[in-house]
Amino acid sequence: MLKAILFDFDGVLVESVDIKTKAFAKLFENEGPEIVNKVVEYHLANGGVSRFKKFDYIYAELLKRQITDEIRMELGNKFANLVIQNVLDAPWIPGVQEFLENYSEKLDLYIVSGTPDNELKYIVENKNISKYFKGVFGSPATKGDLIKDILLTHSYKNEHVVFVGDAITDLNGALEANVSFIGKISNKETNPFSDYHVSLVRDLRELPGLLKQMNML
Repeated sequence: MLKAILFDFDGVLVESVDIKTKAFAKLFENEGPEIVNKVVEYHLANGGVSRFKKFDYIYAELLKRQITDEIRMELGNKFANLVIQNVLDAPWIPGVQEFLENYSEKLDLYIVSGTPDNELKYIVENKNISKYFKGVFGSPATKGDLIKDILLTHSYKNEHVVFVGDAITDLNGALEANVSFIGKISNKETNPFSDYHVSLVRDLRELPGLLKQMNML
């Protein structure tokens, strides 16, 4: 039976994916529309990856310039300033509040995100949902490592844990840690899991039924 559910944050719990897409476009708008389009395309294709790893790629592969620690930090600060309040104001994915209220006392719930750890904890605290989660974990650690750390720290068996995410990075983290995975897809976007055999939900209203079908609830 299921003991713990791990959730990605952006796009799984909160409607915040577009906020971060616009922030990446804003950061590099002075590089011209062609670069901005490539930046946005790379960002969307690599959901769940740390923004700092994305900055490194953008500089090395798109801008063909060397990035320094100072530039990386400046970009990170600008990005945070662009997104934090908007994420705090962003609506929940349908079904999130009901799921948290109904299951947080029955199961151990966690957040595992590519958002920097301190920023993620600040957002979760200020959205008043900390009480529902046994732990909240962000980058720079990878999702695979974060999941494995949770398994080890709390002595969960792999088959008693499921990770819910909306990106291939999330799926890869679940595979690396050898836990079950459920993909959250959007009506607006192409299904990133179309080439994989993955159980899917469109929002968290569908999650309890799917977990029962999987004999986990």
